[in-house]
Amino acid sequence: MIATRVIVAAFALAGLLLAPAAVRAHAFLDHSDPAVGSTVPASPAVIHLWFTQQVEPAFSSVTVTDQSGASMNDGASAIDPSNQSELDVKLKHLTAGTYTVKWHVLSVDTHTTEGDFTFHVGKG
Repeated sequence: MIATRVIVAAFALAGLLLAPAAVRAHAFLDHSDPAVGSTVPASPAVIHLWFTQQVEPAFSSVTVTDQSGASMNDGASAIDPSNQSELDVKLKHLTAGTYTVKWHVLSVDTHTTEGDFTFHVGKG
């Protein structure tokens, strides 16, 4: 009985120790510019997304859409050559309103993640 409890406890401890490694195995959004949920006074020229690890450029993308769902991208998204964990996309001129940023990335360890957030242009 005690041996079983020791074995169960050992497996539970091993699971706890290995869990952080599994979390680090994915590229999650760390921060962005404009920031998630923020209001900016004028149209940004570029959206910058920084991830928790490097991403594969050929399999990673970001799309910015207006309230009607129209794409506001001015070209394809691209990895910053000096920082392989930064994904950028140039934008068309944005008028006052709410915009949705959707991203999908493949991390260098082959795990995919995706997400979305909004930001506002103009007065909050």
